[in-house]
Amino acid sequence: MEPTENPYKGITGVRRIWRACGYSLDGLKVAYLGEAAFRQLVWLALILIPVACLLPVPAVSRALLIACVVLSLVVELLNSAIEAAIDRISLERHPLSKASKDMGSAAQLFSLILIAVVWGLVLLGD
Repeated sequence: MEPTENPYKGITGVRRIWRACGYSLDGLKVAYLGEAAFRQLVWLALILIPVACLLPVPAVSRALLIACVVLSLVVELLNSAIEAAIDRISLERHPLSKASKDMGSAAQLFSLILIAVVWGLVLLGD
């Protein structure tokens, strides 16, 4: 039995990149409009990233401040994707569905702790 080919996998070059950018923007729009946690993190990022750019800290520290905020956005997108996939499969309560959603939530918790630790060390360090 031959594997089923995905008709979208044959697109290459600039056309593929253009489409991928469109899909990414669609994902950001869906996350922003449909996920309150993502919206909150976007607003937090809109505050923290400019603050990081204005702080009188070394470039490496500035990069760490910004990176941990962006990482939290990435983790929330992945968490939301996991939740959407689980909900697509079934809205029925199941221990494996709960475990998947709880692990995604735990990943986000760690990313928020990372923001607090990195920002605390950079601002209060020395």
